[in-house]
Amino acid sequence: MISTLQFLATLSAALFAGAALYINIVEHPARMGLETRMAALQWAPSYKRATWLQAPLAIVSLICGVAVWLLGGGSGWLIAALLVGAVVPFTFGVIMPTNHRLLAPGRDLASDETRALLVRWGQLHAVRTALSLAGTVVYLWLLLSQ
Repeated sequence: MISTLQFLATLSAALFAGAALYINIVEHPARMGLETRMAALQWAPSYKRATWLQAPLAIVSLICGVAVWLLGGGSGWLIAALLVGAVVPFTFGVIMPTNHRLLAPGRDLASDETRALLVRWGQLHAVRTALSLAGTVVYLWLLLSQ
């Protein structure tokens, strides 16, 4: 049972981190190469679709990592789980206000403010990427050191 939970914690963290890294390295820079209105129009559906992929992965990683720790897997599993799981409250508390402003009805999608919000969103998303990569590295280190 522990090995299955370890595998699921690590796999879901790695998938989250990979998706987050792709967004920061490929998708968002490509989007920002567009004029602001088009970038904002592309961001909205991309954000909504990514939520359905990334949120469950973060939660599965958190739950499985905490379960491994509770079953005696060691504090490293808790640390990794909390690193990956931290993306959830970070998203709700820090990124969500930017998301709501970008999705606000009547927003001038071509404005300098919209551009600034998109830039800010990319910077905030990079924090999620860093947290998930750090958690994944800890998980992998724990698996390889067994």
